[in-house]
Amino acid sequence: MPVHVVKDGAGPSTQVPAQPQRISIPLLCPTSACTGKTVKGRVVHKGPLVSMGEDNYVLKTVIQEEDSQQDMSPDHSSINVILFGALAKDYSESVSQGDVLLVAGFTVGKSPTAHKDKLHACNLQLAGDDAWVYVWPSTVSLRAFVPSKRTSPVSTEVTKAAKVVKYTYAPLSDLTPGVVVNVYAVVTFFKQPFRTKGTDYCSTLKITDQSNKKVGCTIFCDKLEEHPKIFKMGDIIRLHRVKTQLFNGAISLLTSHGFSVVTFDGTVGSPVVPRTSSGSFKFGEEDCQAVEALRTWAANQSLVPAVPCVPLSAVQPKTYFDLTCQLLAKAPVDSSCTLLKVWDGSKCPHPLLDVFVEPNTLEGSPTLSKDIANLTANVLVYDNHVEVSRQLKPGSYLRIYNLHAVPGASRLPSNDSGQSDQTEHLGFYLHGGSSYGKGLRVLPDDSPDILDLKRILETFSDSDINDSSLFEVWSTPPESIGASPDEIATERKCDHTVEQVSLAEVKSRGPPQVFHVQAQLKSYQPQRLYQSLKLYCHECKTIRDVPDDVTVGGVFSEAQKDVGPCNNGYWTLELNLPREPPSESPSRNLTLLISSQLMGKGKAKELIFLKGATLEETCRIASAYSNIVPVTSPQGTMTPLDLSAPFLFRGTKRYYGCKQCSQLKVGESLGEGVEVLDEKSVADALGVQLLQYGLLMKLELQDGTGSLEALLWRDAESFFHVSAEDAANDQEAQDRVQETMDRLCPPGSSMAERPWMDLCLSAYTVEENGQRLACYQICHTDTRGTNPHTHPHTHATPSDT
Repeated sequence: MPVHVVKDGAGPSTQVPAQPQRISIPLLCPTSACTGKTVKGRVVHKGPLVSMGEDNYVLKTVIQEEDSQQDMSPDHSSINVILFGALAKDYSESVSQGDVLLVAGFTVGKSPTAHKDKLHACNLQLAGDDAWVYVWPSTVSLRAFVPSKRTSPVSTEVTKAAKVVKYTYAPLSDLTPGVVVNVYAVVTFFKQPFRTKGTDYCSTLKITDQSNKKVGCTIFCDKLEEHPKIFKMGDIIRLHRVKTQLFNGAISLLTSHGFSVVTFDGTVGSPVVPRTSSGSFKFGEEDCQAVEALRTWAANQSLVPAVPCVPLSAVQPKTYFDLTCQLLAKAPVDSSCTLLKVWDGSKCPHPLLDVFVEPNTLEGSPTLSKDIANLTANVLVYDNHVEVSRQLKPGSYLRIYNLHAVPGASRLPSNDSGQSDQTEHLGFYLHGGSSYGKGLRVLPDDSPDILDLKRILETFSDSDINDSSLFEVWSTPPESIGASPDEIATERKCDHTVEQVSLAEVKSRGPPQVFHVQAQLKSYQPQRLYQSLKLYCHECKTIRDVPDDVTVGGVFSEAQKDVGPCNNGYWTLELNLPREPPSESPSRNLTLLISSQLMGKGKAKELIFLKGATLEETCRIASAYSNIVPVTSPQGTMTPLDLSAPFLFRGTKRYYGCKQCSQLKVGESLGEGVEVLDEKSVADALGVQLLQYGLLMKLELQDGTGSLEALLWRDAESFFHVSAEDAANDQEAQDRVQETMDRLCPPGSSMAERPWMDLCLSAYTVEENGQRLACYQICHTDTRGTNPHTHPHTHATPSDT
């Protein structure tokens, strides 16, 4: 058996092999000498066993340096291990995540996945009889090795004193980017876990400690139960093996390999009981002291609300609050809404919204006494929270976060007997999304947070709950309610004094007008954002696509057919280029022409005319010179290339001209008289009407009243905080545009998860096929949370005319 499992409580006769020299994982490289060497680490990931044929198996696992320093980067201290054959099968049956391994008989290879998984650049490969693995299960004390050889296939045991693992906890104020740390902290904000676009669940926290440093933390786990069990702000959290990173100029924490979390109630004087789904974790007297110290400190800092939850008896209209309650019954209203019937033993002073559902859809107590029915509240749960509500069991205790008390419900669907307006009734809504911590969670029966609630509910006898009085529940979807200001992703920059209206009203009024609206982004075009780059002519008002390199390269190739001389008074340098490849293409000349006027001013290299070059060669030369103008010489007269290609190259930037409005200059005076050498002056000297870069997108907006398509064009640069010219040439600028669209319309997201936008819309008309059509354009609107790196160029657009 090539995998040996070490057990606790062994006698002196059961020993592991004599310990060879150990190599630290960060020091491994493809040239490392492996004979007689071992590598030790803790299993932080175990992949599936893959069968490649009869008795032919492969398994991949990841181990992390067990004794790594706190400042050691995880991408150096964690390494992929590939096991083959019987060793892979034994490993699959004997090893679990969290176990400690000692491996030998390995070879070191280059990891093909290092750029994706961000782990060590090498991997360890184990195969054959010379490879062996000793395993210390996570539930077994790790002990020192006894230098004695043992080859028995049975499990091996260890006898010396247990190795004590001592964790060091870093103050939040001492964190630096790119290291793996352990921390204790107080939770000041949290969002319930939500499903990502992949298979993981994600939750976000904000934490602080005695250093008064506030840090954000993002946690990814593939199982919902592995996320931290946080029930209220002020809870204490212990995080092991989290990686620090710099995000938006601030330190944040992210889960890494081997991550674990334990939480505690933050109330001073409550029992220090760890909350975790882990089957094994370290917790001792020092941990108790750390929790108590944080509790005492947090209680004196006013970090959390004095009253974390509000009873129904204290709820006021138009407020958001957290509610601790018991679930009595539930029922689906439609695919995006679930009704929860809850109570907390107190009575709301306001009349409550009634909700009707079919009796056969109700899960829970079908009847309640009149007294208890008067104490129940109907909570309507929407969108992403519906999935969680389906798992709830009547009788469980809940905490509902960021519940909205909305007065003035609209007329409800009536039963056969009819039903009156409930315009003065109070409705409770858990809106979709996760902003402001919206969500709901089941509280354990032994939670200190429900002790008072249990005592209140126990005052109602069981006979009351089993009374035969009819349990009536009424239902209606809520009116559309706008987002709070902090949830808005954009802001208007105009001075218009107009009221905000719905999209339906915008379409009913028609152009020409300016409107203020609040809407979400339903979709956008083009999906490939590079296609949003356009070229615009101020003279003829035409818009054209930016040509791709294939089109531009074809213009350069066509120009190379002109091999005649260029008869002019320019200083000329001709280079004879070899054939590429020699058997396929003739040799050709590359000609550089420089204005004699500029030479006389010592500016010879500031404007170069280039003849006979390919697109690739032109780009290379442009990277070293200020202004490169590609030219040709039909009938011996120098002239710029066809304007389907750029007329000017300046570094990585390309400038285009309008075919319709340009009047190209030819002959010996080409480029003469240029004093200030920039794209505008060069264009004027060549007789080119310069085209302006722009960003053009079509956004489909939606609110509770309908949808509307609007263009983003005139103010697109200020909207994205980038210039279109930079977006045409700079990857960072392109990424900022993509990030903005992903934030407004996250891939795979529902409408409930998308942010709201405050927008200024300009309505105007255009004529198409003899008909006048109403069009809309987003203007005077910027996205929030983006730091502009450039000053956008402002220019005229079709809407200006």
